[in-house]
Amino acid sequence: MQVQERVINILLVEDDEVDVMNVRRAFKKNNITNPLYVATNGIEALSMLRSEGGNPAIVPPTRRLILLDLNMPKMSGIEFLHELRTDPELRKTPVIVLTTSNQDKDRVEAYNLNVAGYILKPVTFTNFAETMATLNRYWMLCELP
Repeated sequence: MQVQERVINILLVEDDEVDVMNVRRAFKKNNITNPLYVATNGIEALSMLRSEGGNPAIVPPTRRLILLDLNMPKMSGIEFLHELRTDPELRKTPVIVLTTSNQDKDRVEAYNLNVAGYILKPVTFTNFAETMATLNRYWMLCELP
């Protein structure tokens, strides 16, 4: 039962199918077995996190972690963070930005919105897999609600 308690429900908010595939491959390569949910934009992600119309949230409400790309259609990652942080039910959800944006303004704004980390997407799959393995070790040590 203790292993089940350590499960972290990960929501990947990413519009690039290749990046989604790389995350899945990196999870498999590193034997990361946490459930991975995928939303292709911020609007879809918010819908997956919220209970709507008497239906439970698609992403279980406990032990959640969001991996967030910033450059997305419909609602950017920064817009998503603004919405997340103003929602009393969702505002404490830890978010790690995983993006290609190396712009200082994006980094500063993300940290102002209480992200747990800001990571530039590695160019090679090997580096990407190593990044996912490091993140997994980190979030397994974290005490998430």
